[in-house]
Amino acid sequence: MTLAEVARKLELECVTTGPPLDREIEGAHVSDLLSDVLANAKAGYVWITLQVHPNIVAVASMKELCGVIMASGRSPDPETIEKAETEGVPILVGGLSGFELAGRLYELGIRG
Repeated sequence: MTLAEVARKLELECVTTGPPLDREIEGAHVSDLLSDVLANAKAGYVWITLQVHPNIVAVASMKELCGVIMASGRSPDPETIEKAETEGVPILVGGLSGFELAGRLYELGIRG
């Protein structure tokens, strides 16, 4: 399933322009610790977090994640959006909690 399909099904808004949403999601990782994401997330995963600062873009880019979903109605800082667009990292936002997002992704067949 692509990031665009997940965004539509979970009613997520993409706040970045330019980065494509056509990548297939290979799995998901839920964490607010950058070190945990660096150690455990895999390329092609989508990352669910509450973090909103620019460092999440660096981590997502380094790990070759297909995108970042900000949970619980969080919105990225303007610098985060700018960096994400430069790095080609899609950022999506929605009102669901991290727990709910993970559960919904699992129901959609996304594992990992």
